[in-house]
Amino acid sequence: MSRAEPCGAPDEVLMRQALGLARRGWGNTHPNPMVGALISENGRVVAEGFHARDGAPHAERVALAALGRRPKADAVLYVTLEPCSTEGRTGSCTEAILASGIRRVVAGATDPNPSHAGRGFTVLREAGVEVVSGVLGDACGDLNLIFNHWITRRQPLFAGKVAATLDGRMATRLGESKWITGEPARANGHRWRRLFPAIAVGAGTVAKDDPSLTARIAGEPEWAPVRFVFDGALRTASVAPSPRLFNDAFRARTVVVTTAEAGAEGVARIRQLGADIWIFDTPGRRVPWELFRARCAEAGISGVYFEGGSDILSQLIVSRQMDYLFVYQAPTLFGDGQAVPLLQGLSPARPDDAVRLRDVRREALGEDWLTRGAVAYPNRLVVDENLPRVQ
Repeated sequence: MSRAEPCGAPDEVLMRQALGLARRGWGNTHPNPMVGALISENGRVVAEGFHARDGAPHAERVALAALGRRPKADAVLYVTLEPCSTEGRTGSCTEAILASGIRRVVAGATDPNPSHAGRGFTVLREAGVEVVSGVLGDACGDLNLIFNHWITRRQPLFAGKVAATLDGRMATRLGESKWITGEPARANGHRWRRLFPAIAVGAGTVAKDDPSLTARIAGEPEWAPVRFVFDGALRTASVAPSPRLFNDAFRARTVVVTTAEAGAEGVARIRQLGADIWIFDTPGRRVPWELFRARCAEAGISGVYFEGGSDILSQLIVSRQMDYLFVYQAPTLFGDGQAVPLLQGLSPARPDDAVRLRDVRREALGEDWLTRGAVAYPNRLVVDENLPRVQ
């Protein structure tokens, strides 16, 4: 079916508005995607909707319900993600669209699920509905980077976050890192914390910084994801006074990740503090990333935001377990070869052996820059065997 020219506002303008609606579900829809929808008549928006949380009505159904009447003949539905075509807890959205009588649908991203990607469009077109897809498709797809990974791979997205200088250092030789980046960059980091269902650090970070690992966003209540602490020796169990992760209102969301060699006394102490503990029956005190990823998948945790230090992030890269990376870079130079590097553990002989980011996005945050993208590994990953193996 040929594309008809929209009345009033261009498709891109209204799709941008639908994206804003989708973001209202930021961090609340896991393991489902964020989706926004609106209905326009004669180029004017007459109803809006978004997917608020897992199990709640989908955005298209919310918009149709908000309209409260049959759409006019020229009505257009704008939706950031291909309407679902399979029966779920709330029924298929293609069925609701067809029942409403809407004859034109403008969509952003295609459903990434390979089992039925594009099927919703086909159902609508076969019923005589004009479908325009791919409008701001790149932005609509990027909105759900966690969901996209989860639905296509059936495993959580492991994303790392670092703040670094222009010369790639994340702390001075004395370990001081507060603050490399400015307030706008730090506020943006909290925004991403709010998106991910879990955050992770190593025991060293807990001992040094005593972080809260909560999302603190102006105008919103403080919020805590699941807070993982990798602690093979259960050092955090013996810290006095105990870290704030075990003392705040969210301590039940703190999970210490360790192995069977940690010792019963430390395990009992962690549980006494009100935290959970994941014990992996593996030799040594280092939890294999593959086992941790599988355990997260079993628990329905679709994404983990790693804010650990250089050691834990480097181990993820070296083991090819880092899926995505957020790099906040300040216009600062330490010029010190002994300052803490952003990452270590690789020794590429050629640029072709380097780890790269793909689908890169850059954003100015005050004087700093955020560069983020999916981690792409070379066919030949040359590892420096002297990398410390600690957790």
